[in-house]
Amino acid sequence: MDNQQNSKNKPAASKVETTELFRTSQSWDGVALPDYLQGQPELVAMKYVFPPGQKLSLHHHPVINFGILLQGELTIISQDGKEKVVREGEAIVEMVSTIHRGENRGTKPVVLYMFYLSKKGLPLSVPHPEIPL
Repeated sequence: MDNQQNSKNKPAASKVETTELFRTSQSWDGVALPDYLQGQPELVAMKYVFPPGQKLSLHHHPVINFGILLQGELTIISQDGKEKVVREGEAIVEMVSTIHRGENRGTKPVVLYMFYLSKKGLPLSVPHPEIPL
């Protein structure tokens, strides 16, 4: 069998499917993201697993970050009481320099991938233990 005949019997190659999850200049609470940092960037990818009932303490992020929730449901609560529920498969753009916390109010672990646009030496988050929940 020649190559031409063989290629006729092969199924057509599948196309890559693309879906834009978001394109924004704002965090989930509608606040404009800050100007991007000057200097050499450091990109950080993190995987977080929150057990059912887990509540994070108050903290803020000094850098732009966004992520995809792979499993479960995560509730993000700002210091002023605004809430955002992120569900399985959804993308989230986190607050920058705004104090907030997250909690898993569901019955299964939350699996969250977050991506930080940082600069070497900066923390990904800053805890605020001095503020009671």
